Amino acid sequence: MTTSTAKLLVFVSDQLACVKITGRANFVSSIDFKTLIHELLAKGFTCFVLDLTDCVLMDSTFLGVLAGLGLQLSSGQSGQPRGDAIELMNPNPRVADLLENLGVLHLFRVVTGPMTQLENGKDEPAAYAGVSATREEVVTNCLEAHKLLMALDPGNIPKFKEVTQFLAEDLKRIKNAQ
Repeated sequence: MTTSTAKLLVFVSDQLACVKITGRANFVSSIDFKTLIHELLAKGFTCFVLDLTDCVLMDSTFLGVLAGLGLQLSSGQSGQPRGDAIELMNPNPRVADLLENLGVLHLFRVVTGPMTQLENGKDEPAAYAGVSATREEVVTNCLEAHKLLMALDPGNIPKFKEVTQFLAEDLKRIKNAQ
């Protein structure tokens, strides 16, 4: 069975990076997304715009990874809250509802309208090639994302308790098989 994943396009301008997420943002693409954001942070980018205009849906793992990055970036170096670190542009109603229902929407600034921030970008948009993750890395990422969603909002515990138990058992089996 082939899992269709999101395509990530990267636009950069000064300290702002825009990642256009097209398609289905799922557990597979969440590793690429997290890696990309960390690479951009290492290059000195501090503000991120996620163009969700063509993102049809996000699964809970991707949402958990997104929430983790939102939490990480929501406070600046001084420890003061930064509401501008991650901006979600044009999320469809389904994605916006998921963020709201999982109790993580407050970590982001949501805007609608045309993309204007990168008109003076120095580079053309580039497709992010992604990384090749092992099964253990995928399961670990899924487990961490769901645990974070439960920690951020206790209302998520009944939603993800069984999923996290399954993932923890699966991770244990993978490690024992090595």
